[in-house]
Amino acid sequence: MNARVLRIELRRSVAPWTGLVVLATGLVFLLLILGPGEGTADWTAQWTTMALTLRGLLYYTWPVAVGLGALQGLRDPRSRVSELMETVPRPAWQRVAVPAAASAVTLTSAFVLVAVTGGTRVLLGDTTYTPLGWLPIVLVAVLALVAGALLGMGVARALPSVLTPPLMAVAAFATTVLLQQFPAEKAWPTGNAPNLLAQLSPAVALPREELLTLASSVHLGQTLWLLGMLATGFALLAAVSVRARLLALAPVLAGAALALMILPAEPRDAYVVDEAAAEMVCDGPVCVTRMHRDRLAALAPHGEEALRVLREALGEKAPDAVREDTALRGNLEERKPSAETVLVDFDDPLLARARGERLTRVLVGQGLAPNCWPRSSSSSGFGSDVTAQSVAAGWALGGFRLMDWAGHYGFPGEREKAEAAWERLTALAPAERRAWVTGVHTTALACDMQDPRGVLTGEAS
Repeated sequence: MNARVLRIELRRSVAPWTGLVVLATGLVFLLLILGPGEGTADWTAQWTTMALTLRGLLYYTWPVAVGLGALQGLRDPRSRVSELMETVPRPAWQRVAVPAAASAVTLTSAFVLVAVTGGTRVLLGDTTYTPLGWLPIVLVAVLALVAGALLGMGVARALPSVLTPPLMAVAAFATTVLLQQFPAEKAWPTGNAPNLLAQLSPAVALPREELLTLASSVHLGQTLWLLGMLATGFALLAAVSVRARLLALAPVLAGAALALMILPAEPRDAYVVDEAAAEMVCDGPVCVTRMHRDRLAALAPHGEEALRVLREALGEKAPDAVREDTALRGNLEERKPSAETVLVDFDDPLLARARGERLTRVLVGQGLAPNCWPRSSSSSGFGSDVTAQSVAAGWALGGFRLMDWAGHYGFPGEREKAEAAWERLTALAPAERRAWVTGVHTTALACDMQDPRGVLTGEAS
């Protein structure tokens, strides 16, 4: 391919505008609409979640690439030079290779710039876990954009109408909506269509669990499907007869058939746990996942101190380890506490924002009155579980301090109720205090405590 001809194509075609629109759309959604968050599954936290977020942006950028690709495919018919170009003694595929390459270069450059922006933000964070599994996720996204643009160009060449570009864009957007995936009550995404068909969409659900990534079979199946789409688009772009255009549909149909044989049918098989990321890294009795090993140094000394306090408070019933919770759960799904282990959830704002003595207090509270319902940074306050942890930790550490985050003190009157609970507890005899704290520990582990504050202070049994 002549580099000079390619440069001319890049200056005078729609291809650069396609790349600019995709770049601007991606950056607007990434930086302004989604923005940096505080959760462990946020796109700024880890490489894999960043890559999955970029794939989620294809719900909006892929229809743009298809529609503008169709607009570029109308150039020769609009200029009425199609018959003239057919008289040129060069194979048709050589003539259309230049505009196809121009679109591929600009779309690839645009998406790579969006990925570099996301990667830079991850590098500026605290993560020390750098897997290579995020690269296939991004590369498939690039292939999807290029294949979509070429399909739009090919269809517009075969159906040269001013209505073709907007109809192609609308059809592409409708496809992504119909095949849309989104988080459900369970950790694995669900969608409007069966999971097998939903995986034909170039976009994926925005990440909600940081340990989940796409399986290798998903990468392979989607690659075959998108390569078939790309081949069909290029063949339609080069076709000069009705028969050639009909034959051009063979690659996309073959790619879809192969993909449906390879893609997993169930979400649990499509989204798998990154075993390397979930591997435990320990410092004595305190363990976190390899993904969060950067937090181990700060957590370990406070975890050991919390275990010492818990041994003094609970005796033989005390947990003997602090471990990051890696169980996959839905947004409103109950978690089962452990009697042997203090489970650590870095999405819990009490833990995420605690430093120094506050971190020890949070771990002691979690060990004495573990919560059965996960807390998130989106919560506006706390309920009775945090009250119980505050009071129980205050008893074990010899001083009451209400746990809170971001200056929130929970539901109206919750702070006053917590202080009243502490006063009632301290009014009991020492043996009765220990008995109440032991009781609230047992009840919390069973997850059958409707009001831990009431159980703790004698208002309930």
